Amino acid sequence: MKLGQVAVNVENVERAVAFYKDVIQLPLLFEMDSLAFFQCGETRLILSRPESEEFNHPSSVLYFQVDNLTSEVSRMKNAGSTFIDEPHMVAKVGDTETWMAFFKDSEGNTLALMNER
Repeated sequence: MKLGQVAVNVENVERAVAFYKDVIQLPLLFEMDSLAFFQCGETRLILSRPESEEFNHPSSVLYFQVDNLTSEVSRMKNAGSTFIDEPHMVAKVGDTETWMAFFKDSEGNTLALMNER
């Protein structure tokens, strides 16, 4: 089984589309009504306003895998992203280190970049 799509709640779809397209640099597939669809590897990412109050809550943390964490953090900061912390190691298993840096999207959701070395 694989993950097909993830929905992220946003307050302003237009502002969120600009952030995910221009700052994170995900490919925009299409927009319709008040929804925007992006491709994120094999997973589709949907940005939308909550359909009802039961769905009106912060999103889960999305972890975007990158090849070079330091350069991607720098690029995203230059593009206007706000990082909560600097790249740091969160785990070491054998010879593999997992590094992360957490940031906020344009809607206040917490997201992360990750790299395994």
